[in-house]
Amino acid sequence: MEISSFIQRRRELIEKLGNGIAIIPTAPERMRNSDVQYPYRFDSYFWYLSGFAEPEAVLVLIGGECPQSLLFCREKNPSRETWEGMRYGPDVACVAFGFDMAHPISELTPRLPELIANRETLWHSFGHSSPWDAKIVAALNTVRSNRRSGKRPPKQIRDLHSLIDDMRLRKDVSEIDAMRRAAVISSNALRRAMQVCRPGKMEYTLEAELLYEFRRHGGTPAYLPIVASGINACTLHYIGNDRLMQDGDLVLVDAGCEIEGYASDITRTFPVSGKFTQAQRDVYGIVLSAQEAAVAALAPGMPVADFHEAALRVLVQGMIDLKLLEGSLDGIIESKAYRRFYMHRTGHWLGLDVHDVGAYTREEEGEGEEESQKLEAGMVLTVEPGLYIPCADDVPEELAGIGIRTEDNVLIMADGCKIYTSAPKTVEEIEDTMKKAEHERRKYARNNT
Repeated sequence: MEISSFIQRRRELIEKLGNGIAIIPTAPERMRNSDVQYPYRFDSYFWYLSGFAEPEAVLVLIGGECPQSLLFCREKNPSRETWEGMRYGPDVACVAFGFDMAHPISELTPRLPELIANRETLWHSFGHSSPWDAKIVAALNTVRSNRRSGKRPPKQIRDLHSLIDDMRLRKDVSEIDAMRRAAVISSNALRRAMQVCRPGKMEYTLEAELLYEFRRHGGTPAYLPIVASGINACTLHYIGNDRLMQDGDLVLVDAGCEIEGYASDITRTFPVSGKFTQAQRDVYGIVLSAQEAAVAALAPGMPVADFHEAALRVLVQGMIDLKLLEGSLDGIIESKAYRRFYMHRTGHWLGLDVHDVGAYTREEEGEGEEESQKLEAGMVLTVEPGLYIPCADDVPEELAGIGIRTEDNVLIMADGCKIYTSAPKTVEEIEDTMKKAEHERRKYARNNT
């Protein structure tokens, strides 16, 4: 991603600060056990404004008459770099990432009182990081104790994340490009999972294929993959991935990779044997029709709530047709009886976080009432309806244990929307993909015996 994108975002945010100062620390490193760390992942807010991937770093943005962007980061240390890898150091980082100045991270805590003194507003997100909350409070108290020397603390403290959330909701060209690349990799990974799937394999063998496809194209998992076969598909966030897949099962695979910090999020449900039963086809057709109805409701100016309502009506009518529920369509929706089989919303914002930041409602100007957020070009979201039918005495036997979800990533454009995940999705596409893979396996076996 071009450094100019990060510089532009910093400038945009600084203009919103007024005569204020914003403190944005990155995420700390986390220990897994003993002296072994989890793979490091930067804080999304910090990355959005800096493009700097090292730990132990803080971005300070200063508004007003003399706007500045300051980076505080680790100094060069040849001994540590031998073990942990290259560090930019303040001098190189300042130039490479387009900051006005960069300083050693060790200087930040003693300089905090000086930086925040006499500012109109301190922008910080209290509650996000306890250690940083404590440092900010200590700096404020130091400034208060120096009132006699003409220093005063900021007149107000405001939530920084809410300011950045609104910016992050609308993706720029570089962000959309990263998300498109992540979606392509994830779509190919889901296709690969279909091609290698067959009865007698463990769920984790499909997970391994997903991770292989992610890593060989430079991606990392955006979240723990879900590979849920049989009744496991009725557990929304199942991540055990350790069941033996059997003939007659469906397997629900929900997996997405991350490229340059930006996530994809795609789900497909397919038969382990390569062929849907009639009951599975019936349920799958309802879910796919619900997704199509939801996508049709996505366009600039439309309330974001509309696509969920469109999918919900199709799903509830499907529940009635399958004899899972009795009553009128509107009556079931009003009573929320459908939640037994569909208990989540139809999608969410997507970006640096899988469940990305950004409001779904906003206050109507002048009236103080909340209304649904209106869709705008540059917003990206998932569309993921599903049906989850538990095993129960009042559920038709042929439907019991079926869990189906289909999920795609959608970009809102000036003239509508665009789906940019592309793994096989219709019953015919899925069965054809799996049939061709089985044919290739048998051909290979004949030629090597």
